[in-house]
Amino acid sequence: MQRDAAAIRDEWLGRALPARPADRPAAEAAVSGLYRLAGLDPPRFHWVPSPLAAFETVPPGMRLRPDGPHVFDGPAARALAASALQLRLDLDEVVRRHSSGLAGLFRQQVRFSLAGSVRDTLGMAARAAHDPKRTAATWYDRLCVSWCAYYDVMRRAAGVPFTSEQARGLDLWGAALTSAGWWWPYEDVCVMSERPVAVRTEPSGDDGEVRLHAPDGPAIRYADGWDLHVWHGTPVPSWVIADPTPERIDREVNVEVRRCAIERIGWPAYIEGAGLRLVGAAPDPGNPGSELRLYDMRPDTRVLLAVNGSVERDGRRRRYGLTVPGAIADPVAAAAWTYGLSTEQYSLLARRT
Repeated sequence: MQRDAAAIRDEWLGRALPARPADRPAAEAAVSGLYRLAGLDPPRFHWVPSPLAAFETVPPGMRLRPDGPHVFDGPAARALAASALQLRLDLDEVVRRHSSGLAGLFRQQVRFSLAGSVRDTLGMAARAAHDPKRTAATWYDRLCVSWCAYYDVMRRAAGVPFTSEQARGLDLWGAALTSAGWWWPYEDVCVMSERPVAVRTEPSGDDGEVRLHAPDGPAIRYADGWDLHVWHGTPVPSWVIADPTPERIDREVNVEVRRCAIERIGWPAYIEGAGLRLVGAAPDPGNPGSELRLYDMRPDTRVLLAVNGSVERDGRRRRYGLTVPGAIADPVAAAAWTYGLSTEQYSLLARRT
């Protein structure tokens, strides 16, 4: 049963992240059905090529509010959110009566896993497109396929018998969330975003989770040219991927961006290009067979170059750098400092991770 659940979860992930044009007729039919379920008249539809375009344009005929057009506290958004919440409460009650013992297992394996994947892919694009303070986070929770996938698994893998009305509501939400990109409802118009034309990901967990990552270009790109560069799940400026030089890295004030740029070119190349002075080297007692190397980096700061004690997914051990106080002159003492240990305590470790 868990294998079946994993297959259904992966099916939903594939439906959530396809790099192909939206199925506009299916999306409009599903959203219109959801409006009706919420007691609203179906809207007209305004399509945009990307989430950024959705927040830079005002649909024809829509009045511009003083605080901007995309603040989700209007009647349509509230009605749809309330309708979705009621559906989930009804489905939870059926699950409780028929298969409550599996609910926790599949909630973790399917719902939480998919929520993480959507948050670190399409969710990242939505956050990059606009100020998240202007859009209720709960609306994006409604648009995440994770909750639909969870109930679909309870229906298909666990055999929970939802009523025809409940199944119809679940199927309408599923179609609305997988036939197009993000969408934003108003009383008489619904703004619909196209899907991206490119999505590049990597595994990020043991439960089928993925995150954005591309080492040689945008990790997600839309038809209007808007894109996002991401290094192992961290959004970065395009230069980090396209042209990371030691000079640019040294000028960067954001610590995470600096880290990603250095990883992009590799610590040895950065150290050589930046001309960092070697302070000392020593065998790593916490990682037998590996070496610790300590370099001067900036005033009052040194960098310890170490090798990861755990094997990466590709079978290699990653070399990484850690900044330490400039007063530390011994590589082993620097490694101990990063763990909050004394030099003697670190030297007694069997193997760090």
